[in-house]
Amino acid sequence: MRNSGKREVNNGVLAVRVFILTLSIVLFAGILGILVIKKINDSTQGGGVKLVSGWEDIPEASTAPNAAVDSEEGAKRAAIIYEGDEDYTHVIAAADDDTVTIGFAGDILFDDNYAVGDAFARAGNTAVGVVGSSLLEKMQGVDIMMVNNEFPYSNGGTPTAGKTYTFRARPETASILNDMGVDIVGLANNHAYDYGEQALLDTFTTVNDAGIVYAGAGKNLDEASHPVYYITDSGMKIAIICATQIERLDNPDTKGATETSAGVFRCFDDSLLLDRVREAREKNAYVIVFIHWGTESTSEVDYLQTDQAKEITDAGANLIIGAHPHVLQKIDYVNGVPVVYSLGNYIFNSKTLDTGMMVATLHKNGSVNLQFVPAIQSGCSVYEAVGDEKMRVLNEMAGMSPGIVLDSNGYISPR
Repeated sequence: MRNSGKREVNNGVLAVRVFILTLSIVLFAGILGILVIKKINDSTQGGGVKLVSGWEDIPEASTAPNAAVDSEEGAKRAAIIYEGDEDYTHVIAAADDDTVTIGFAGDILFDDNYAVGDAFARAGNTAVGVVGSSLLEKMQGVDIMMVNNEFPYSNGGTPTAGKTYTFRARPETASILNDMGVDIVGLANNHAYDYGEQALLDTFTTVNDAGIVYAGAGKNLDEASHPVYYITDSGMKIAIICATQIERLDNPDTKGATETSAGVFRCFDDSLLLDRVREAREKNAYVIVFIHWGTESTSEVDYLQTDQAKEITDAGANLIIGAHPHVLQKIDYVNGVPVVYSLGNYIFNSKTLDTGMMVATLHKNGSVNLQFVPAIQSGCSVYEAVGDEKMRVLNEMAGMSPGIVLDSNGYISPR
């Protein structure tokens, strides 16, 4: 009987040991699992793409209470066309009464003396076959579509002496903008004046005749710097201000507009730009600054971009979209405002480069969604990135943009 009791004690001890061992394994596995999950989260926080399930809500990128029209009084206030704004205001019917969508793309070139312009010419002066069909659908589908028009439209003028690259497209190529669904072009850049004042004046006429709005250049400084306003049928107001700080010289090749002469809206000294931002914000508009800045061919943002981004957001801008570097640069938040430092080339040359389209959706209550649509420029064409290529571009954008969360659908929110 004593042996039996001893066996029972031993069995009890063994059971306890097995329990303790099992508990230790479970605890160890749990702790290890937590560490692994934390590592994954830390990696995501460091810039990886944060995958979002299909049922989750689209994340909010920012809010613009100054542009909210979720009351009858707010809608009436936003719909006011102020004295002096009549020639710069466009009333549009948005696809949805509760939202307005604004699309942006980077640098375009139609000069057929260069490979990409020749590709458009061989296509019959159309975007079909040069711009991918899904991108064209997205461009045509937004309520307002804007691109950086990096050249004048003219058969005249004289190329700027000593300038390495001078661009000029035949006036009839402006019809390509209509194919692309473009509503407004930015002319505040360092190539709009490549063939002098007459070619720039020809550009104004050509673009207007094509039914396209231009911003960032004009017959005088008031016109060049004036915000372009869009008002939807439901009362939402958008203001777009276009300016360039390139070239950063006292006597640039690209002439700035003056009180009496045509040119671009220069903002190396940004005092007038900041005044225009404040003016538009006071009129209950969602204020977008489309700016030419930065250093070419680098994804690194320079100090003149970051310094000016702070000043522009301090003045009241709701969104900043950048161009000029010809490559993608980071997306960040400055004073809670989204800043897209560079959208790079869109369809500008034959190089293989990552690019994309940015789509902002403003809701009546002032909330804003922001989506980056990855694309590839290659072989004188541009097409939407899909599959592994899409994820690669998104991951690279997320990696250079530690201040944002970027999901697998390209939607942006602050970290």
